[in-house]
Amino acid sequence: MGRLASIPFFKEPGIELAPFETRCHWRRFDENEVLVDYDDVSTDVYFLAAGEVRILNRSQSGKEVILGEMRAGAFFGELAALDGIGRSANVTALTRGEVCVVPAAVFRQMVFASEPIADRLFRLLTKRVRELNTRLMEHALLDLRHRLYAELLRLSVPRAGAGDERVVTPPPYHHVLAARIGCRREQVTREFTVMASEGLVDRTRGALVIRRPDLLEARVAEALREDG
Repeated sequence: MGRLASIPFFKEPGIELAPFETRCHWRRFDENEVLVDYDDVSTDVYFLAAGEVRILNRSQSGKEVILGEMRAGAFFGELAALDGIGRSANVTALTRGEVCVVPAAVFRQMVFASEPIADRLFRLLTKRVRELNTRLMEHALLDLRHRLYAELLRLSVPRAGAGDERVVTPPPYHHVLAARIGCRREQVTREFTVMASEGLVDRTRGALVIRRPDLLEARVAEALREDG
């Protein structure tokens, strides 16, 4: 069995993967290495076998907005492979890792040859569009405080054995959160001071604990209703 079969996106694809193995290549990357940059003319698709990367967008003035992070099992670069237009974002490694690089022509052949793969791609693209729509609405309708609430809820996971509490681990840097929601680091720091005084969040070793996620959700929902 070749290595392509180890990639979640290609598991049980209904097609023979062996002919595509030699047309793809694997390479390792280092922390802080730029894998894809704005306006690159490359069209390869990158499947993360190990490691973590961050996806950024940048305005003409140089301001960066963090779109998200990806870990092993995810992939990026599919838009350029589908439409042939230059890269729309920067992808930089947060850790060391390894990717399988699939040329655009190979990726398209695999998608067109397998209904399950095509279905996975359609579902993934739909999910990303919905997520971007949600963030667009938040930026358009919510103030800084409520955008921060929404982002923390999105980044968090349930805290084991702690009822309704949720955690973000590792705890996010304030400048990273600022780049996610479109503000300055100092503004995020002030909001955290307020949230801590209200007992909404707590920082422990290795995690940011959200004590009242239900209250944050209610505040975001109320802010959206008020705008409407």
